[in-house]
Amino acid sequence: MSEFLDKWGESAYTTLGFFWSALWAFALGYIVSSMIQVFVTQDRMKKSMGGASAKEVGLATFFGFISSSCSFAALATTKSLFKKGAGFIPSIAFLLASTNLVIELGIVIGIFLTWQFVAGEYLGGLLLILVSWVFIKITKPQKLIKKVRDKFNNEEKDHTMDSSDWRKEIKSFKGWHKVGMQYVMEWKMVWKDVTIGFTIAGIIAAFVPKSFFQTLFIGTGGSGQDNLSFLQVLEHVLVGPVAAFTTFIGSMGNIPLASLLYSNGVSFAGVMAFIFSDLVVFPVLRINAKYYGWKMALYILLTLFIALVGTSLLLHYGFTFFDILPETQKSGGMQDQEHFKINYTFFLNLAFVAISGILLWFKSKKPKNQDHHHGHAMADKGKLEGILKVLAIIAYIWLLGGIIIRYAFLP
Repeated sequence: MSEFLDKWGESAYTTLGFFWSALWAFALGYIVSSMIQVFVTQDRMKKSMGGASAKEVGLATFFGFISSSCSFAALATTKSLFKKGAGFIPSIAFLLASTNLVIELGIVIGIFLTWQFVAGEYLGGLLLILVSWVFIKITKPQKLIKKVRDKFNNEEKDHTMDSSDWRKEIKSFKGWHKVGMQYVMEWKMVWKDVTIGFTIAGIIAAFVPKSFFQTLFIGTGGSGQDNLSFLQVLEHVLVGPVAAFTTFIGSMGNIPLASLLYSNGVSFAGVMAFIFSDLVVFPVLRINAKYYGWKMALYILLTLFIALVGTSLLLHYGFTFFDILPETQKSGGMQDQEHFKINYTFFLNLAFVAISGILLWFKSKKPKNQDHHHGHAMADKGKLEGILKVLAIIAYIWLLGGIIIRYAFLP
């Protein structure tokens, strides 16, 4: 019993340490994202993405880059673009870019992993789009696309998005009020995923032995990634997405889990496949089915799965060729670090908490003649959100209990 209590306290401490290490990165990313959502409108995007040429896919990739990092919000935005007339391939490119080529995700990866994973994330985001493009061109799902378009044509059209001048917006109180509102909305979209993901990461760090990872990912008990065979690397790439498929965790919540996989000997390809899997989890499949129907949802799932497998392998062996593959981490990883100390993280967290406070102040002060601001739609507000909320509350109870045990009852 005492061993369980000790691990409970350790898991809660590790979870809070994970979040403390990444707090400033979340705040920075969502501040940038909020400003983009307010000052960069999407009506021009849609007019530029109607076909499937290199120019249109490139524009979709760029627009995705300056858009949201939340998987569920990206799904809603992608559906809106496709419904408004964007081509299927540019829509997929937008979806992949908006969840893989975003600033805050790269920052968080840099905190928990190594620079190779940051490079892999951004280069991999482009490769995901390229592989998906090729797969769609080969499989030619025109009948599915036509069926979905017919479905959308029978539905009520979306409202036109705000197209105000960003130069005036950025100088106005009203514009920063919108930024404050969007900043809160960004946190509302991810707080449950982040809470659950970081809590699970702490539990795994404290309770799951290394032998489990060695069983799940073959070859992890060896001397390094260079000695893994192609079949072993392929197994890592396939197991990563399958493990992620059953979770409710978005990309930001998955990064601490990815760091644990890396610290337990999982290959670079396997870790990257796990990170890329935020769009092949079950809740995403269910939301896509709600938007497009099950046939198109399964086709999108297959497209993204093939893309992430191919991309992860290309990255692994490409980095091997250039001799920049990260070395296998021998330590326990992030959970072994002292998180709460006076260093750059401490001061960055204080700074971004202060900036967050300023944005909350702007949000609380509603300007005169406030027009309606079109933020991200919260995708699937039904049972899924309810389940996530319950799990997040349970996570908070677990963390509170663990901290009390660690500091009040354990020696």
